[in-house]
Amino acid sequence: MATSFVLFLFVFSTALCFSQAKVKGPVTYLWPLPAEFTSGNHTLTVDPALSLVVGGNGGKSVILKEGFDRYKAIIFKNSNGVSGIDRMKAKGESYDISKVRVVVQSASEDLNLGVDESYTLFVLKKDGKAIVGEATIEANTVYGALRGLETFSQLCTFDYETKSMQVHKSPWNIRDKPRFAYRGLLLDTSRHYLPIDVIKQVIESMSYAKLNVLHWHVIDRESFPLEVPTYPKLWEGAYSQWERYTVEDAYEIVNFAKTRGINVMAEVDVPGHAQSWGTGYPDLWPSSSCTEPLDVSKNFTFDVLSGILTDLRKIFPFELFHLGGDEVNTTCWEATPHVKKWLKQQDMTAKDAYQYFVLKAQEIAISKNWTPVNWEETFNTFPTKLNPKTVVHNWLGGGVCPKAVDKGFRCIFSNQGVWYLDHLDVPWDATYNADPLEGIDDSSKQKLVLGGEVCMWGETADASNVQQTIWPRAAAAAERLWSRKESTSGKSSNETALPRLHYFRCLLNRRGVQAAPVENFYARSAPPGAGSCYAQ
Repeated sequence: MATSFVLFLFVFSTALCFSQAKVKGPVTYLWPLPAEFTSGNHTLTVDPALSLVVGGNGGKSVILKEGFDRYKAIIFKNSNGVSGIDRMKAKGESYDISKVRVVVQSASEDLNLGVDESYTLFVLKKDGKAIVGEATIEANTVYGALRGLETFSQLCTFDYETKSMQVHKSPWNIRDKPRFAYRGLLLDTSRHYLPIDVIKQVIESMSYAKLNVLHWHVIDRESFPLEVPTYPKLWEGAYSQWERYTVEDAYEIVNFAKTRGINVMAEVDVPGHAQSWGTGYPDLWPSSSCTEPLDVSKNFTFDVLSGILTDLRKIFPFELFHLGGDEVNTTCWEATPHVKKWLKQQDMTAKDAYQYFVLKAQEIAISKNWTPVNWEETFNTFPTKLNPKTVVHNWLGGGVCPKAVDKGFRCIFSNQGVWYLDHLDVPWDATYNADPLEGIDDSSKQKLVLGGEVCMWGETADASNVQQTIWPRAAAAAERLWSRKESTSGKSSNETALPRLHYFRCLLNRRGVQAAPVENFYARSAPPGAGSCYAQ
């Protein structure tokens, strides 16, 4: 058996540049790359009647059963397997893999930040000691088992000549775990409304790349589409009566995501980016000509904010909640007479009032058992005043996470120069080579970096093009967040990562995800001409 823990284990064929149908020989790519793996040189067949065998305290999890059914449908999507079955029966042969055995140690289905997503996956050829061939997944939690099922599904490839499902380069021995606990994707539904089914499609595709946090930027200055029962006029700020999310819709999104091992972190951005709030409640505006930031001088403003967070806490169980705090222009506070008077009475400058608002919002969130996340401007402006529980969310550029962790804060990396997906001229390799730990050498401080997040801002993306804007560049960041840096860094890794990313992009296409060509100068643009999915 040939063994290796490096990327060169995979066989890269020049035939890949033409089409999958023309590829000769056993080619199997995995994305993101597992932490440790060995493989061999055998090809195994997979039974279309593949069954699930469970064990452990968590083996009876409904999430596990539904996950297996989902991945079985994905694996055998290309064929009903009829010809393969008939051929096997006619020859009196059996399949090498007829069962997937999944052992889950914990019965808990709590999906917290840092939940154990590790797993081992063994794919072995049936021998004289075994009655049936099996793939075996062992995990401490059901969410680790889901990650193992994703990896197993990527090992399975359809052979068009024999019309059978096969696993090449077996036996496989994979021991895998994520590099970072937080691996996110921001989805903006304020700049353009995204239907529930589209959001679900995004969540489903996230699971293929082992991303685990959907940062739902649900409201902003342009629209307020979310129902808030305590303040029912807020969603009058939606674009239209048809572009809204009910409480039930939000519950559905959260529950759908959980079954894929994905948390949903909601964002209520204050005090800026909130003009839409005043459509239903004009008193939240300092004046008709000053529609944001929200009126810092009124108790009503904080009553509404508290009401929103109270309602949302019933929907979003994830411990992190994003309070925004970015791009706050306080000029019109100073130009509004009653706010200016209040500032004088409180002996505050407008900058002081910005700090006051952010800290008061944090207090409200913490009182509801949330950990506040804020964009980096809050840290850049008043780092010594932020609640020590604050998670600093970097976006303006590099060098912020090193400063944040130096002061004891946790940090999320989203440098706009490399991980903002609406920046269409950022090439895949710039996204791939960015690292959340850049500039942080102290291992104790590295632990304060929760991970990172690619951001799909919605000014120029709606249901017609959001998926091809997200993918495949989000996958480049996903591997950086999941895989060991030692295995995915350096020039040689880039050269081998590109064909794997081509392959993963085509895998997404086969699964119904409208992932754009990898190497376009502008992301999401059309292919330059005729050619293979694997070469564009």
